[in-house]
Amino acid sequence: MKNRKTYAVFGLGRYGIAVARELVQNGAEVIAVDYDENIVNKAAGDLPICKCADITSPEAIQQLGISNVDVVVIAMANNLEATVLAVTLCKEAGVKTVIAKCANEMHQKILARVGADEVLFPEHESGIRLAKNLISSGFIDMIALSGDFSIIELDLKPEWIGKNLIELNLRKNYAINVVAIRKQDIVSVDINPEEILDSSVKLIIIANNKSINKLL
Repeated sequence: MKNRKTYAVFGLGRYGIAVARELVQNGAEVIAVDYDENIVNKAAGDLPICKCADITSPEAIQQLGISNVDVVVIAMANNLEATVLAVTLCKEAGVKTVIAKCANEMHQKILARVGADEVLFPEHESGIRLAKNLISSGFIDMIALSGDFSIIELDLKPEWIGKNLIELNLRKNYAINVVAIRKQDIVSVDINPEEILDSSVKLIIIANNKSINKLL
């Protein structure tokens, strides 16, 4: 299934390239950008839209068409000044969601102050995990347990609301296993399969990645 959102990734280091590749492999439209022409040329084989540009320039942001992008990921933790400028320009261009990678807590505070919607520490997040979270509509969080299995927290599908786990029979219908239920900030592993599920409930499941794709 093709992802309907459009993305831009600024900075094609190890983290940025991982985000961009994962998004592209999942059918998303991605504008990958770096100021280093050699890096851009190397990445162009994997990324259909790969541009060499200075993302601290308002003219470059305009020429890239960033105002039409839904999500921008700024993966340049080693260059705070450039990241700050990029966040500011993207928000001024009307980008709804700007995610920035940072090097430390001080940088996190600065980037949040200038308008970043989410700030990530590289040691806390992997590029692939971020991309999967972006791609997977309805998935609140996703952690790869292996190449084949993941643990996921997700919202209920509209047709699941008002039913219980016995009625849904998710193991049979989707080959997924519910391991816990979250209600607001409370996570419970003591699951009552007869309890009626409402829209406030989040399911925490373990599933084969092929089964996850079926949920989409």
